Amino acid sequence: MVDGGNMIKFGKEEPFIKPKGIKFKSWQDENVKLPKVAVGVFSKMLFKDIVEKFNCKEIGYIHYVNLDKPVYMLNYKGTMLTLFLAGVAGPAIASDIEELHAQGIEKFVIYGNCGVLDSKIKDCSIIIPSRAYREEGTSYHYVPESEFIEVNPKYKEEFIKILEDNKFDYTIGSTWTTDAFYRETVDKIKYFQSLDVKTVEMEGATIAAVCKYLEIDYFTFYYAGDNLDSVKWEERSLHEATNFDKKQKVTILALEIAKEMSKE
Repeated sequence: MVDGGNMIKFGKEEPFIKPKGIKFKSWQDENVKLPKVAVGVFSKMLFKDIVEKFNCKEIGYIHYVNLDKPVYMLNYKGTMLTLFLAGVAGPAIASDIEELHAQGIEKFVIYGNCGVLDSKIKDCSIIIPSRAYREEGTSYHYVPESEFIEVNPKYKEEFIKILEDNKFDYTIGSTWTTDAFYRETVDKIKYFQSLDVKTVEMEGATIAAVCKYLEIDYFTFYYAGDNLDSVKWEERSLHEATNFDKKQKVTILALEIAKEMSKE
């Protein structure tokens, strides 16, 4: 049912267009040195909440043709971190990673909402992806074709300790990365469930592929949102404002693992 073939031709050649890093407004310091670990969050509400709660300093922006996204610096328990609003879907998050890495970022923590293929996974509980089935396009430009890519080769044990210290439920398992959420059909859901896949999202395989290509460390994780393991789609807490108090607590998990990664 699922065609494993791909028309994208992977190559090891140098890119014709190279990232130049973030951009700066007239009042910002172009010589600023960004903290080496960047935290990216997909939720605009959580991003705004972090900026306000931690009194972040705006230091530059990531430029797209039709969008500029501010980049901030924050102090978490004495550890300086870079903060950015993560782009949704493969091409956007790949661009974020490329531009920030060109600016000196060495490691990434990226987190956000996902759909679940197992109704037993509680709303807003944590999922740690271990492999991502590649049903998107961007990852195929960064690593050779394969059915899936391993995710999170480092920091699982450190993150699990953080989860346990903060009394969070969690699941470890495979994820399905797609770039067409309106083509998440019943047949596809059943197929990936047969592979014991736990979640569906739009960036996991890309994050793993881009970071592998760039030879940089990262950690990515999800908090459970909509449920696809049902007769009809269950939105649950997919809307940003739903169960926002729980999602705010998830941010602390991201900051804690980023702090740990900064020690290296």
